[in-house]
Amino acid sequence: MINEIIDNAFIEDVGDGDHSTLACVDENAIGKAKLLVKDEGIIAGVELAIKIFKRFDPELEIEVFIQDGERVKYGDVVFEVKGKSRSILTTERLVLNFMQRMSGIATKTKSIVNIIDGTNVKLLDTRKTTPGIRYMEKWAVRIGGGHNHRFALYDMVMLKDNHVDYAGGFENAILRTKKYLAEKDKDLKIEIEVRSLDELKQVLSVGKVDRIMLDNFSPAEIKEALILIPDNFETEASGGITIDTIRSYAETGVDYISVGALTHSAKSLDMSLKATYF
Repeated sequence: MINEIIDNAFIEDVGDGDHSTLACVDENAIGKAKLLVKDEGIIAGVELAIKIFKRFDPELEIEVFIQDGERVKYGDVVFEVKGKSRSILTTERLVLNFMQRMSGIATKTKSIVNIIDGTNVKLLDTRKTTPGIRYMEKWAVRIGGGHNHRFALYDMVMLKDNHVDYAGGFENAILRTKKYLAEKDKDLKIEIEVRSLDELKQVLSVGKVDRIMLDNFSPAEIKEALILIPDNFETEASGGITIDTIRSYAETGVDYISVGALTHSAKSLDMSLKATYF
């Protein structure tokens, strides 16, 4: 999957050639460049950068000084790349785009992980990602200390309010899902969303799910819900959770907290690839 994403990115960015580079840089010129951090946060995408460089030109040499997941500050040099100047120039923007985006996500994730430190809750991302690069963005969440929710529609069943409404209620939605999975011989976890204690009680009367998402519950309501939910169900809080309130949600005893903002609202980390001389 990674190589496919990289290849598609090259198709988008390079097309029939990097004509700026091809026009003025000698074919045999050898250059060197350093990845310079111009911000503070958590670096992410170093391993990916190596894959991008090597995918384009296997002869490029990369010396890494700072690894994925480490904290960086203004002026830090993450790595140096050496090889054909044309190759460095053509891969520069793609490497920076991915690393800036991934580092921003890792930084935001780490900041929230720090807030809930000391609790047993796991911080989850969502599917609210950039089309085409979800793998990279979820990778960045892990680098920042978070955990991945389902990757896509195919690796977990999540029955949300619209599914339940279209299916004709909670019992129909759950029983039809169990029947479908049995017929298709698919071993997938089932999560279902509830929006009130009344809906929770309807789900518990049916059972047959693995995780219950408590959507837009207050911390007090979650505590009340957890009293009703048997230990064999996983629990997840989602919706309306902010930086200011997430600690109070984590302290309720819920198993997971999912935060879409990890990927859809992260600010990119500023960095550049600067040419150096031997």
